[in-house]
Amino acid sequence: MKKIEIYTDGACSGNPGKGGWGCILMLGENYKEISGYNPDTTNNIMELTAVIEALKALKSPSNVNLYSDSAYVVNAFNLKWVEKWQINGWKSANGAVKNKELWEELIGFTKIHNVTFIKVKGHSDNKYNNRCDELARNAITANK
Repeated sequence: MKKIEIYTDGACSGNPGKGGWGCILMLGENYKEISGYNPDTTNNIMELTAVIEALKALKSPSNVNLYSDSAYVVNAFNLKWVEKWQINGWKSANGAVKNKELWEELIGFTKIHNVTFIKVKGHSDNKYNNRCDELARNAITANK
C-alpha cells in the first residue's frame, strides 16, 4: 500500500456561516492541493469535509498519516468516540451526535484506508497546516 501524508483544515466566517476547507495530499515528491466552499455551514462540518474530500481523492487503498488541527476530528478516532457513538445509537452524553452522516461517510473511508489521525497545533509554525488554512479561507473569500 502507498504511504500518503495528508494535511487538512476547515474554516468558517461566522459559525454557522460561509465555510471553506483545504487539503494537501503528498506521496513522495507528488503534491496536490484541493479545496472547496459551502455557503452555510459550521467549522466542524468544514473540518470533517476536508478529511472526507482528501480521502475521497485517493485512487487506491493507502496507509495515511492524516494531520489536522481539529481536536473534534482527531479525538473522535484516537479516543474511540466514534466507536462509542455507534454502540450507543449515535448518542453522546450531550444527546444526539451532530453530523452523523459525515461521520458515517468518514468511517467508510477509514475501512478502505489505514488512517492514523495526528493532531497538529493550528495557526503555528506548521507550513502545511498553515497552507491548508489559507486554502480554506481563500475558498470563502473567492465566494463572497
